[in-house]
Amino acid sequence: MHSVRIENVVTSGTFSLDGGSWEVDNNVWLVGDDEEVIVIDAAHDAVKITEAVAGRRVTAVVCTHAHNDHINAAPALADRTGAPILLHLDDHFLWQTVHKDRKPDGHLSHGRQLAVAGTELRVLHTPGHTPGAISLYAPGLGTVFTGDTLFKGGPGATGRSFSDFPTIIRSIRDRLLGLPPDTVVRPGHGESTTVRTESADLQKR
Repeated sequence: MHSVRIENVVTSGTFSLDGGSWEVDNNVWLVGDDEEVIVIDAAHDAVKITEAVAGRRVTAVVCTHAHNDHINAAPALADRTGAPILLHLDDHFLWQTVHKDRKPDGHLSHGRQLAVAGTELRVLHTPGHTPGAISLYAPGLGTVFTGDTLFKGGPGATGRSFSDFPTIIRSIRDRLLGLPPDTVVRPGHGESTTVRTESADLQKR
């Protein structure tokens, strides 16, 4: 049996919303072994992500939310690998603004469990940055993939359309800060952190 590992691919491109555009670097996370892998947030560059997959079976392309910088390479990656695209239903309207002619293949809901290489990934609905934002918790790996819900230094942005600050704070407190303190937080942008570090930061707010 091959050991499960987490790989990080950083891709670069444009985030566009509310009439503005910003150049951003995104974390694309791969969880799996030598045989199969899940891709979390197919951002910007399907070729670079496909190279990182390196011929392994992709069991799913999981979208933590449907802002364009997290999903713009998802259809191309799915076409290359045959993997289903999974997204929370509450972000379907945002998906459609980016990909009018392609729907996700399945929808994520709170508590759903995905498996890859014998490892469980648990879906946590963590709205606030977007209505359908999710985090993926891997208890066996001691990590949670938080998309744009929780970063090193605090919550994700809530100053744009369809986002809400009280909601994201409630999501973080109710769904993320209760995880074991040593849980590594792997966000959609920037450096990783831990639940303990971010819990201490949020207590000051």
